[in-house]
Amino acid sequence: MSAAATRTDYFAYTYASLVLAGGIIGFIKAGSITSLIAGTVAGTLLGIGAKQVSGNPKQVLLLLAVSLILMLVMGKRWNGSGKFMPAGMVTVMSMACFVRYALRLC
Repeated sequence: MSAAATRTDYFAYTYASLVLAGGIIGFIKAGSITSLIAGTVAGTLLGIGAKQVSGNPKQVLLLLAVSLILMLVMGKRWNGSGKFMPAGMVTVMSMACFVRYALRLC
């Protein structure tokens, strides 16, 4: 295994942490159990994806799948509400993640 293949992907871990934190904040501020569950599940899956891509930069499928789902779901919410926080921010972060890891498949 090359040195590049074992580098920690801080971008992916940061994205996972922000999604997880967003779910917790949604629960604390609005009492939203849905936010807590969705943020925990998505953040955990993204954390697993971050670990995978840190070990093998081409192993991006989990990150792509979760970021695509978040991009679509939160993009629809952003479009409906017009509010950047939190749906717009998650949409933009998810788009960035999706593009970043989709390019690795080329």
